[in-house]
Amino acid sequence: MKAVVQERFGPPDSLRLREIDRPATGAGRVLVRVHAAAVNPYDWHMLRGDPYAARLTGGMGLTRPKHRVAGIDAAGVVERVGAGVREFRPGDPVLGFCPGAFAEYAATTAALLVPRPAGLTFEQAAALPMGAVTALRGIRTVGRVRAGQRVLVNGAGGGVGTFAVQIAAVLDAEVTAVCGARNTALVRSLGAAHVLDHARADFTDGPERYDVVLDLVGNHPLGRLRRVLTPAGVLVAAGGGTPGRVFGAIGAMAKVAAVNAVTRHRLRPILPATPDGPAHEDLLAVTALVDAGQLTPVIGRTFALAGTAEAVRHVEEGHARGKTVITVP
Repeated sequence: MKAVVQERFGPPDSLRLREIDRPATGAGRVLVRVHAAAVNPYDWHMLRGDPYAARLTGGMGLTRPKHRVAGIDAAGVVERVGAGVREFRPGDPVLGFCPGAFAEYAATTAALLVPRPAGLTFEQAAALPMGAVTALRGIRTVGRVRAGQRVLVNGAGGGVGTFAVQIAAVLDAEVTAVCGARNTALVRSLGAAHVLDHARADFTDGPERYDVVLDLVGNHPLGRLRRVLTPAGVLVAAGGGTPGRVFGAIGAMAKVAAVNAVTRHRLRPILPATPDGPAHEDLLAVTALVDAGQLTPVIGRTFALAGTAEAVRHVEEGHARGKTVITVP
C-alpha cells in the first residue's frame, strides 16, 4: 500500500511517500481502507518531536517517531475486522482515530471508530475526530457552557474554532468569534452573534466580559485573558501558538494550573483530543450533532496523498481556514 512515512523527527519535507505492507489486524482491531484523512497541529508536533518534553511521556517516541506512518484522523470503509469485533463488518463506512491515517489502509481499535453520518462525504467525516471532539470538550465538558452565557472563541476560523462556534451556538450561548477578516462571514454563518477581526481590535482591551473564553491561539498573557472574564468566568486554554521547543504547550498548561490555584477565576487547560484517552462517547456525541443538522465540518483546503508534506506545512503556518484534508484515492 502507499503510505506517508516519517523515519525521523524533522520538518514536513522529511515525509516520504512509500510502498509498505498493510498493517496487521489483530484481536479487537479494525483495518480501514482510508478515503480521507485530516491534518492537525498534532501531526506536525509529532513529526518534529516538538516539544522535547513530550518525548519523555512515550507518546511520540524518544529519538525517532513512535509511529512510522503519519496521521491520526481518518474516514473510510472497513476492510477487515479482527477477532472479537462485533460493532463493525467489512463495507461499513466509518470515521475515527486511526494512527497511520496518511495511507491507503490504517488499523485501529474498534472503540476509536464510529459509523460515518450518512450526510457527510469522506472528506467531511475525516475532519471530525480531533477537531470536533476537542471543541466539544472545550465548550461542553470543560467550559460547561449553558444557555444565555456569553462565550468568546479566540481562533474561531480554524479547525477547532469552527466546530466550537457551532457547538456553543447549539447550546444557546451568545457567541463572540475572534478571527481574521477573511473568516468573518464564515463564523457568522456558523452561529456567531458577534465577530471581532483580530487585526483591527484586541478583544482583551474592550469593555465586554464573558462567562467562558476558549483560547485556541495562545497569543495573549493569562492576565489579559482573565481581564475579560466575568467574576465567575472560565478560561479554557488550549495552548495553541505556545512558543518554546522544550516545554511548549506542556509548560503553558502547567502555568494555567498554577495560576488557577491563586485566582477566583476558573482556568482550565485542555489538550487536543487524541486516541490516548477515552474518545468513543465524544465521537458519538459529535456524530449525533451532525445527524441532527447542528454541526457541519468546514473544509478549507484538500490535498492529494502525495501532497501531504505541503498540507502539514500549510497547517503548521497557523493560518489554515477550517480543516485541511488529504484525499486518498
